[in-house]
Amino acid sequence: MQGRALFLSLMVITLSLSGCFGEPETIPETEVVIEDDVRVFVTDRNGESLGTTPLEMMFQFSDVGETGKEPSIGITSSGCIFFIAMEKVMRSCDAGLTWEESQDPVMCSPTTSDPYGWVDPITDRVFGVQMIGLETSWICWSDDDGETWMGNPHDSGTTPLNDHIKLASGPWTDSGYGALGQFTGSFYETAVYYCYNKLAGIFCFTSFDGGATFEAGGQIVGLATTNGGLHGAISTAPDGTVYVTPRVATPTVIVSKDNGFSWSERYMGEDVGTPNPRKNSEVSADTASNAYHVWTGADEGIYMSRSTDSGETWEQESIRVSPVEVISSVFPQTDAGDPGRIAITYLGSENGEMLNQSDIDGNPWDGNAHYAPNNATYHLYITFSLNALDDEPVFHTYRVTDDPVQVGSICLNSGDCRDIGGSNRNLLDFNDLHIDREGRVYVAFADGCTGDCATSENATAADSRDGRGSVYSLASGPSLYEGFGQMMALIDE
Repeated sequence: MQGRALFLSLMVITLSLSGCFGEPETIPETEVVIEDDVRVFVTDRNGESLGTTPLEMMFQFSDVGETGKEPSIGITSSGCIFFIAMEKVMRSCDAGLTWEESQDPVMCSPTTSDPYGWVDPITDRVFGVQMIGLETSWICWSDDDGETWMGNPHDSGTTPLNDHIKLASGPWTDSGYGALGQFTGSFYETAVYYCYNKLAGIFCFTSFDGGATFEAGGQIVGLATTNGGLHGAISTAPDGTVYVTPRVATPTVIVSKDNGFSWSERYMGEDVGTPNPRKNSEVSADTASNAYHVWTGADEGIYMSRSTDSGETWEQESIRVSPVEVISSVFPQTDAGDPGRIAITYLGSENGEMLNQSDIDGNPWDGNAHYAPNNATYHLYITFSLNALDDEPVFHTYRVTDDPVQVGSICLNSGDCRDIGGSNRNLLDFNDLHIDREGRVYVAFADGCTGDCATSENATAADSRDGRGSVYSLASGPSLYEGFGQMMALIDE
């Protein structure tokens, strides 16, 4: 994988150094290369070109060196990056130049089937969550940048069928579970949330002790019959509002104002729809607790709805984030800084010439990534907006990858995948995007097209079955926190 704007070409060598498990540690030599040929779009609220000058941005690529399907990413205040996928917690404290395994083999789970990671932006606590079959999950955490870990092998809630696990944290409120803080001084500094699906329902729990135990919570109201159990990430706002996004036909956000004690549903986006409930959607909140919900619409573009009252109401006229040239998209993720300053990432295809041609099932292709033709190509896109609250927001989109992230279809339903030289479920269900304390953007993704697939002009779906852990970070360009101005590269050219 090479970056369009700025990338790191990593040549891996193995040295006899002691890693976390006493195994040889992989240390990369790094060469920084500048690419001048950049695919950039500046678009309006309809995805149409504005014909104006784009923001000047460059992005840095880092190869994590391990399988990275369904990655989570977080950055501590010291600048250490945590990339969590499969059974490994990978850490880089030198801006992605080198990576090492960080998790404790005793305190953290030795096995997994559905990992998730989170870095608390207030306390710096790093969480690694691993699902243990369909029975329970195992949470471990570190307060010293992954040097030492504590763990709980039996985390929370009812069992079995503990799936699609997610964890996040946020401020305490003065109502619901947060009101209990008036009577005790033993609360952890932030509320820690843990959600999973069980059959047709979403279950969410709140921890008072920093994720060590989860004794308060249960099934979110109404979801067993209306919205099913699958869901995306948990998001929180500075005012303590919590968001959970179910995977449903109508874009929906489930909101709590009292630290998970009660929940309500909010709907939007019916003007563009979401026909495939297996696609992720996600919410970000800025420093003023304005919220932004992004999802893949019926025309397979990325859309957004905004809330300026902490999730109580949402605009019903959707805004298109992705350029109209991107005719297929999947895995939208987002984070926000100051009001109106947001970043969104997704995988997308510009193979408009393939629309209405035969998809993998022999039907006219409508842009749905699940059925994409075997020669369709998907790239990683990163979009910035510095005025996302305006009536006429402007979106600056960079296609940051040279070679494809995936060739052919991307299976979005584990019960309906295709075996074309291997399963097209190789990317699993999501990527991730977060910003650090200075507003620098980091994107974690699984690269499905590596080696010969990346270098061949005739790569096919059968060649694109990898899931290499990969990271892009903003090398230079605007911080999402206005006070930090323009970001400068963390690595010298």
